[in-house]
Amino acid sequence: MAETAKAPARPAARSRTAARPAKAAPPAQGLATLTLTSKNYSSWSLRGWLLTRFAGLPFEENVLPPDDPSARAEILLLSSSILVPSLVHNGIRVWDTLAIGEYLHEVCPEAGLLPPDLKARAHCRAICGEMHSGFSALRSALPMNLRGHFPGFKVWSRAQADIDRIVTIWHDCLETYGGPFLFGTQRTMADAMYAPVCTRFATYDVKLDPVCQAYCERMLAQPEMKAWTKAAKAEPLDIDELDVEF
Repeated sequence: MAETAKAPARPAARSRTAARPAKAAPPAQGLATLTLTSKNYSSWSLRGWLLTRFAGLPFEENVLPPDDPSARAEILLLSSSILVPSLVHNGIRVWDTLAIGEYLHEVCPEAGLLPPDLKARAHCRAICGEMHSGFSALRSALPMNLRGHFPGFKVWSRAQADIDRIVTIWHDCLETYGGPFLFGTQRTMADAMYAPVCTRFATYDVKLDPVCQAYCERMLAQPEMKAWTKAAKAEPLDIDELDVEF
C-alpha cells in the first residue's frame, strides 16, 4: 500500500503574549546647565539643585544675582510663574521643579529618584505634588533664609496648620517605609522637595517631635545640604523683605 503523504508542518505561530523588548532609558551623557537664583532665599532653586545632585547628573551652575528683577519677583512670590530653576541637558530645556525631577528620573533611572514599587511611587508623587502646590501660608510666613535665625519665632495659626500637615506626612512616610529617609534607605524626589522645609524649621526655631526633629537634622547633615548652606551664607546680597522678624 502506498504511504499517505503528510501535510507539511506549519511554522509555529508567534505568541501574541510575547514580551516586547523594554525601551532603553534616554542617554544621560552630556554636561547639563542648571540655572538658579539666590542660594540663601530660593527654596525652589534648592529643590532643583538637590534633585540634580541626587540624580548624579554632572552639571554647571548658572546663578542669577538676587537683584535680578525676575529672580527677585520669584523669590518674593510676586511672579505669576516660576521659571527658575531650569535645567538644560542634551538640547532639552526643562523648568518647574517637579518637571525637572520627572525628567531626571527618566534619564537617570538608576538614581532611584522615584521608588521602584508602584504604590510607593504613587505616594511619593502625591506628597511631592502637595508640596509643589500647597503650604502657601508656610511659604509666606516662614520664607527660606539660611543666614537668619529667629529663636522663639511666633508661628500663626495658618502656618501652624501647614506645619501640622507636613509633620503628618513625615510620620506616615517614616513609619510606612522605615526611614531613615521618607521612602526608606534611598533619597528620593520627596526628600529633595521637603528639604527646604527642614531649613525653615531650623531658621524659625519650630518645635518638632523627636522623630521629625531627627529627620530634619539628618537632611541638614547631608553633604549636599552642607555645601548649599555654605554657599548660601557666603552670598553678599540681602533681600530686606526677607531679613526681618515678622
